[in-house]
Amino acid sequence: MTATITGPEGTGNTPTDGETPLVRVEGLNVSFGGNGSSPIHVVKDVSFTVRRGQCVALVGESGSGKSVTARTLVGLSGEGASVDARTLEFQGQNILDRSDSWWRAVRGSEIGFILQDALVSLDPLRPVGKEIAESFSLHGVGTRADRTQDVAEVLERVGVPEPEIRARQRPGELSGGLRQRALIASAIALNPSLVIADEPTTALDVTVQAQVLDVLQTMIEAGTTVILISHDLAVVARMADEILVMQGGQIVERGPAEDVLGDPRHPYTRQLIDAVPSEHTKGVRLSSNTPPSRTAAALFGSRETLADATTPLLEVRNVVKSYRGPDRVRRRVVDDVSFHLDQAETLGIVGESGSGKSTVARIALSLVQPDSGSVLFRGQAWSDAHRAAQRAIRRRISVVYQDPLSSFDPRWNVSRVLSDAVRLGDPTQSTRVEDRVVELLEMVGLSEHHVRSWPLRMSGGQRQRVAIARALATNPEVVVLDEAVSALDVSIQAQILDLLTDLQDQLNVSYLFISHDLGVIHHMSDRVLVMQNGRGVEQGDSDDVFNNPRHPYTQKLLESLPRLEYARLRKVTQRA
Repeated sequence: MTATITGPEGTGNTPTDGETPLVRVEGLNVSFGGNGSSPIHVVKDVSFTVRRGQCVALVGESGSGKSVTARTLVGLSGEGASVDARTLEFQGQNILDRSDSWWRAVRGSEIGFILQDALVSLDPLRPVGKEIAESFSLHGVGTRADRTQDVAEVLERVGVPEPEIRARQRPGELSGGLRQRALIASAIALNPSLVIADEPTTALDVTVQAQVLDVLQTMIEAGTTVILISHDLAVVARMADEILVMQGGQIVERGPAEDVLGDPRHPYTRQLIDAVPSEHTKGVRLSSNTPPSRTAAALFGSRETLADATTPLLEVRNVVKSYRGPDRVRRRVVDDVSFHLDQAETLGIVGESGSGKSTVARIALSLVQPDSGSVLFRGQAWSDAHRAAQRAIRRRISVVYQDPLSSFDPRWNVSRVLSDAVRLGDPTQSTRVEDRVVELLEMVGLSEHHVRSWPLRMSGGQRQRVAIARALATNPEVVVLDEAVSALDVSIQAQILDLLTDLQDQLNVSYLFISHDLGVIHHMSDRVLVMQNGRGVEQGDSDDVFNNPRHPYTQKLLESLPRLEYARLRKVTQRA
């Protein structure tokens, strides 16, 4: 089966100067299954080459085959994978059907692989420093005495603060951004000639993302080759020399980055670019997908507005929270933070990893008690209320996390997940629970077909829709969204953001929207709170904060933001 390719013909960026490419792929096919069942063909006749010192990006939505293509280059296609190709070479050597021992010698020393999900890729039982030191140990680099300093140096290279302390911490003690940086440090510790980076900046805020991209850029300038898999087109625009756009296992467009992003020819590429949220997309739908078939208003009815318009729906007053670190020193992670949230409003909270924004969210949810300060809901005490009062309020505040899979009971299917939430919202509900579950699924763009599905077997976008349905099952007035779209590819993210906008319009629900993605925050938020080192350093109308930032830290965030030339791209993609 031959891919239909928009752009240069042949195998792509084939060298014409006689140089042997570092990576050569011709006619790659990867499928799963068989043994009585029809195989699933996930990579279909893919061909490309990568020169030394070049950055080639693979882009496309989940299921497009880009990650499987990349993993095949390090012998990790997956259990049950069937791989064949006319040519599959690294440094001129055939890498098809290599032994496990051969790959163990190559991975880390010659090919570094940055995995997508640091939360499950790092050993939860040992400090991250030992994880990184293992790279040196396995390949016989340095002495045991040297490795502590070597680990600290590589952590510092990827922007980890206090690297000696962080090296002694386990993954669960680190923020998502710090975990991801530790994972990157492990992959680049031995300065491999090829680095395959699968969504390396997904969990990172813009300033740390800029540091990591600077590290990769410096490595490229020094001769390291990078294959970058990312759904963040702004990151791709900054880093890539060549872009391969994948859809349904095939390459549908390829070419120099400025051509693919500046003058896309394939409709799918234009669709990806149009889905990128920014200040230019505010008030505009990002996805061409149809809205939910059942309206939320029909399911929940109309909601009364606040009797006293001067009383915020949710108010956080001067909250302070500190924790003791592994060095026994107590540090404030939230320091005198105040904000309010009105009905049918979205307040965006942005800041670097470790800035305290997720702790603030947990305080607002009354999952963490502040050392001082208070949280009010409709003017009533919330964080320090009696249990009975807290139970009544808790049904009116819900949450959607970054990784819904880890927040679902793995023994429960979708029906059980949502039924439990329905009963929590209304303990007297008994006869219509199953009907209510179907109605909730339809509200978020799923169907009755998904009732018996297992979240583990659903796509990332489908799982996040189930998480949103669960959050809305109690008919809350406030939903806290903690990095709820950061792990999604750009087209699925667009659908979820459109869905959240539709639900807010129909239900008058308020969102506390936490994200490191400034484009998402600007697209979604009415007002913005910027946090740094546990403090709120700037707060105001979204357009004012983004277009006229006053605090130096806000200015730094915006300067670190990778950007596409949106105005040019919008004009191009509106062509017939």
